Amino acid sequence: MEPRIDYRTVAPGILEAVRGLEPYLSRCGIEETLILLIKLRASQINGCAYCIDMHWKDLRSAGESEQRLYGLDAWEESPYYTDRERAALAWTEAVTKICETHAPDEVYEGVRKHFSEKDIANLTLTIATINLWNRLAISMRAVPGRYQPAKRQEFREGARADAV
Repeated sequence: MEPRIDYRTVAPGILEAVRGLEPYLSRCGIEETLILLIKLRASQINGCAYCIDMHWKDLRSAGESEQRLYGLDAWEESPYYTDRERAALAWTEAVTKICETHAPDEVYEGVRKHFSEKDIANLTLTIATINLWNRLAISMRAVPGRYQPAKRQEFREGARADAV
């Protein structure tokens, strides 16, 4: 696959604008591994190879098990996710597929059992942000495989070594 446009070069403000959301998300109070699971799951739904590669590596770097990563695509049938994670993953799917689902009340009620209103707003921003990254990467044909995870401290501060 050949990249179409390197928007990072021709329109660097795009990268700066979208990257600007990441420090907020890293400090919003949602645990790092849950944010990364959300990013990986949305990327799986959207079929974004670049972001799947990135977030799989980030999760492994954060200590996530292979079993939980392999099971993520079938999280509803996999026993290794907490009820809180399941609620967030259901919300991720509903918001990512918003055109189909319109974020149903029953999914919202499920997420409300485990998250405050502020947390739900932050979960939704996380989902919207990864969907934006996915659309940039897919449409511009970002080539997967070269990404290397940031050092753990850099990640917590919101830095990205090789963001989309």
